[in-house]
Amino acid sequence: MDRLPLAEQYAALLAADGVVRGLIGPREAPRLWDRHLLNCAVLADLVPEGSTLVDLGSGAGLPGVVLAIARADVQVTLVEPLLRRTTFLEEAIATLGLDNVEVVRGRAESLHGERRFDVVTSRAVAPLGRLLGWSMPLVAAHGAMVAMKGSSVHDEIEEAREVLDQLGCGEPEVSVLGEGLLSSTTVAVRVPWADPTRVSWPLAQTPSRRRRGTDQNRRKQRRNA
Repeated sequence: MDRLPLAEQYAALLAADGVVRGLIGPREAPRLWDRHLLNCAVLADLVPEGSTLVDLGSGAGLPGVVLAIARADVQVTLVEPLLRRTTFLEEAIATLGLDNVEVVRGRAESLHGERRFDVVTSRAVAPLGRLLGWSMPLVAAHGAMVAMKGSSVHDEIEEAREVLDQLGCGEPEVSVLGEGLLSSTTVAVRVPWADPTRVSWPLAQTPSRRRRGTDQNRRKQRRNA
């Protein structure tokens, strides 16, 4: 509760500058708390104490800024490619005095092979299969991707089975957060590594991926023979 004034200040920024700059739709302003702020805040339940966290495609700072406010113990990096959005994020962080946040203008791929985080999060960025390719190279050995998803999350998991296998991911864990607290609950999927001891960059190929690569090479050799 001691950081509630920060959350209120951030909500005011979203309702004013966020709307003017096209980061938040005008119709969203009256429902910022339930649909956006609290909806993101409950994700903190899946963030370990003292973590490093990166928010991909942060936009107006959802969920990254919300998590930075809710969890002063977490170091947050906001990754966003668009200048008008990173400008808003930098101004918001300065206004709120958040010293546990940094803003990086760019795409997730720009950090691949350079940095790793305990938690890689995102909100409504892409289908799970594509999101895994952007997120997992940034996940530390004992970390996880924790993405906010919709009601079709189980279908997305099944569609992403091949990608999960290729990248060496563990079994996705789906959580429903905010039950009994929010009018609209938050669905999140957590994806750890299957074997943290084998995490490296570039990502090591799993046995099934190596088999597919070998089969492709054999077909090429037969075509060229």
